[in-house]
Amino acid sequence: MTEPAVALEQEEPAPAKRRNPHALLPTLRWVVQGAYLLFFVLVGIEFHSFYRQIVSGGPVTAHRPPAVEGFLPISALVSLKRYLLTGRYDEVHPAGLTILIAAILSSFLARKVFCSWVCPVGGISRALEWVGKKTLWRKQKKETLVHRRADTLLSSLKYLLLAFFAWAILWKMDGEAVTGFLHTPYNYAADAKMLLFFTDISPTAGVSLAVLVVLSVVVKNFWCRYLCPYGALLGLVSWMSPLRVVRDEATCIDCKACTRGCPVEITVHRKASVWTPECTGCMSCVTSCPVEDCLTVTRKGNASLSPYLVPLAGLGTIYLLWGVARLTGHWHTTLSQSTLAEVYRIARTLAHP
Repeated sequence: MTEPAVALEQEEPAPAKRRNPHALLPTLRWVVQGAYLLFFVLVGIEFHSFYRQIVSGGPVTAHRPPAVEGFLPISALVSLKRYLLTGRYDEVHPAGLTILIAAILSSFLARKVFCSWVCPVGGISRALEWVGKKTLWRKQKKETLVHRRADTLLSSLKYLLLAFFAWAILWKMDGEAVTGFLHTPYNYAADAKMLLFFTDISPTAGVSLAVLVVLSVVVKNFWCRYLCPYGALLGLVSWMSPLRVVRDEATCIDCKACTRGCPVEITVHRKASVWTPECTGCMSCVTSCPVEDCLTVTRKGNASLSPYLVPLAGLGTIYLLWGVARLTGHWHTTLSQSTLAEVYRIARTLAHP
């Protein structure tokens, strides 16, 4: 007697795992940050060669890279004030002013892209954050590592530093004082003094940098979050940016992946939209979210946009300003090599006027 046929229930195939359409963004950001970091290292090496050759009095075969002026934010802020007052572009460190204007404009259009995609300090901070993730707090389940009140208090430090520089430069210095500062030997040699800070670093400065490195491993982006006045300025500008990250509360599963992925620990999982000036536009929250279209980028009152547009708009603005500066003669300094040689030789002795 044959056994009755048993109809076997066919198993349904498991749904395919959804591929995050923005999964390439973190890798792309690593590539861009690494490229800029390498670029600025090469700029530093080239400028060091130029400095040594010009102070030696021998033949000068190296070139002074204008991008070194990106490390002179105080001089750039002073020259920005003169530009706004008189319409005269800085002839001493024009690249520094161009970089500052590009950073400000890109922050308005696309959040703090300069901080999260371009700045070499931001790239180093991200690398130190990665070290912290792989060592000290790799098993951390909390969405934030710093107590919220402490974070708010520490975050105010960079705004206090920005307020000090704004008071000293934008408020106290009149037009005559601004022009006088820009044409002092101290400002002429500001790039050389910055170089000497690293090549002839003092024990105090060395210990301070070492402490910042350790703190940046323990606390995500310690310098950028709490102490960088440049980032504070760009944050205030980005507050007015039309772009923002928004969260769909209906589809949110409250996994907190967005907050854990944020380099400045914004509590994204609690917000309908991210307007805070602390947002760097890195898009880490968007790429961390496991739910499709739960976190999106929008313009005010408009449909969602691709998160790739944020770095594209920001970097495009920076390159556009660089191209305009090159074409209009606002990239290379007008100081002669003889003038640079004269001030570079006495750079160590020059004090702030």
